[in-house]
Amino acid sequence: MVNIGFIKMGNLGMSQVINLIQDEIAAREGITVRAFGTGAKMGPAEAADTESFKQWNADFVVIISPNSAAPGPTAARELWKDVPCIVVSDGPTKKDAREAFEQDGFGYIILPVDPLIGAKREFLDPVEMASFNSDAMKVLSICGVVRLIQEELDRVTEQVASGRSGKELELPHIFAKPEKCVEHAGFSNPYAKAKALAALHMAEKVAQVNFPACFMLKELDQVCLTAAAGHEIMGAAAILATQAREIEKSNDTVFRQPHAKSGVLLKKVKLYEKPQ
Repeated sequence: MVNIGFIKMGNLGMSQVINLIQDEIAAREGITVRAFGTGAKMGPAEAADTESFKQWNADFVVIISPNSAAPGPTAARELWKDVPCIVVSDGPTKKDAREAFEQDGFGYIILPVDPLIGAKREFLDPVEMASFNSDAMKVLSICGVVRLIQEELDRVTEQVASGRSGKELELPHIFAKPEKCVEHAGFSNPYAKAKALAALHMAEKVAQVNFPACFMLKELDQVCLTAAAGHEIMGAAAILATQAREIEKSNDTVFRQPHAKSGVLLKKVKLYEKPQ
């Protein structure tokens, strides 16, 4: 049995499903999954609380959070450096910072396409937050991010199942730019793929728009207008992603990759086709 632990600090779009994607119909054998969440907060105090999760004895853990360079996620990595650990985050985007992760023994999947929400009280309420995250999830799922992460986690799971452990494990080191993500989406129609790639680029742009709204602008009208613009971009990206999938559905070419009970990845394209 492979024990896979997920530590969720704060929230990314991908945080919603990352602990579900290796066992999508709750029928896979050979793995056990547990998640430790700290809610919306991700400070050093929350990081310290994750230490209690060690008693579960995960074979490897995934720490997912926004801004992995922030004090909380940094403190969490220090606590978990004795366990094989994969960092999933929207940063760092600089190569030398990612190389430092690798030198310290951490795997990483950095997602610049997982968008920064417009987290200002003047604009964001629970409904707006949930709506934004649903749009983000639409892009992350249809446009290849979910499958990329699922495949990488499956590779590590397979290594543990084969008897490898600790420093023997080969962890992923991936900077998931839009062009890399869309290659995992399985599109057969080039126009569908182009729409998905456009959606990913728009999702990446959202952070550039929302960052000043969150951390730089002070005037009420500027904060609200800028954050609203960022959220409109995210909504438009979700529409493009949906259009991309509708093209594939109209051609009966939606690529599906379910897990067998053993964890082996099966494949199918036609709707009335058995996964093989």
